[in-house]
Amino acid sequence: MEKIFSRPACMKPAPFHYCPGCGHSIIHRLIGELIDEMNLRENIVCVPPCGCAVLAYDYFDIDMVEAAHGRGCAVATGLKRANPSLMVFTYQGDGDISAIGTAETLHAANRGELITSIFVNNAVYGMTGGQMAPTTILGQKTTTSPAGRSARVEGYPLKITELIAQLDGAAYVARNSLATPAKVNATKKSIKKALEIQQQGIGFSLVEILSPCPTNWKVNALEAFKYLEDVMEKEFNPGVLKDITKSRKA
Repeated sequence: MEKIFSRPACMKPAPFHYCPGCGHSIIHRLIGELIDEMNLRENIVCVPPCGCAVLAYDYFDIDMVEAAHGRGCAVATGLKRANPSLMVFTYQGDGDISAIGTAETLHAANRGELITSIFVNNAVYGMTGGQMAPTTILGQKTTTSPAGRSARVEGYPLKITELIAQLDGAAYVARNSLATPAKVNATKKSIKKALEIQQQGIGFSLVEILSPCPTNWKVNALEAFKYLEDVMEKEFNPGVLKDITKSRKA
């Protein structure tokens, strides 16, 4: 009988601790498949975040280096500069990359560090109880904005991916969504492209992934995926924001 589905070889046989309907499990799977397909297992290092994915090292059977909150790009920069032959990627949430780690992320991108950042945006601080994040949408209720985020009081959702796309050192910047199976497949292609940019030594690459958080959005899993498509994608438009390899070919 032909085997058509199996766990990626680079992933440990461990059950995920993530909440039902959470997108981290999907994203882990996509990264695991790419590590296998691109034969990167012996030469790739992940820098996981503080946040829901802090235990990512329990699932990936690759080298992992935990960073302090927000310092993923700084740690990844050191790893890459110390050993340029390594493939290095950070895995960061919206609070990690667009609040505590804004400076590290922007400057790493501006320097054109040859690393890849996977940015998981679910518009809340998930692990600590659903507090408002920089990416929380206007009107969205969180434990620290119970009446809904107000532009006058809390400001507007921060679109750090658009900021990074403006920087000269950024070579590939894309935003994807997990809302449908087709969009999950598109997300995998973006991650692969970002890793290829690093392999080719072109510059900094980043993929933002809009991901559901049913627990902190106070909805069920089906409603979370609908919210992702109907609300999140309207605020954070998916697409390739920057790809300098296209201009080189033009």
